[in-house]
Amino acid sequence: MDFQYKELGDDVFAFQYIQDGVKLGEITWTLLGDVMVMDHTFVSGELRGQGVAKKLLDKAAIHAREKELKMEAVCSYVVAAFNKSNEYDDVKA
Repeated sequence: MDFQYKELGDDVFAFQYIQDGVKLGEITWTLLGDVMVMDHTFVSGELRGQGVAKKLLDKAAIHAREKELKMEAVCSYVVAAFNKSNEYDDVKA
């Protein structure tokens, strides 16, 4: 699964999964200084239950680590993922 990094403008960024021109998954954040404020996760109905949201979050976490950024969970999916697992502790703001 190939995720595309997108600059959406006004310090808003995303990783998106697009297939045949249709956005099927996305995780977005606003960059405030060195903190990625994770504000939205979307997975299309046809892909739900296949771990796509976690793959998007993992991709964002890799990006945070590479850029030496932290992540603040605002989106309910990211909040739940942060609470459920300690695998993101190193990037939590």
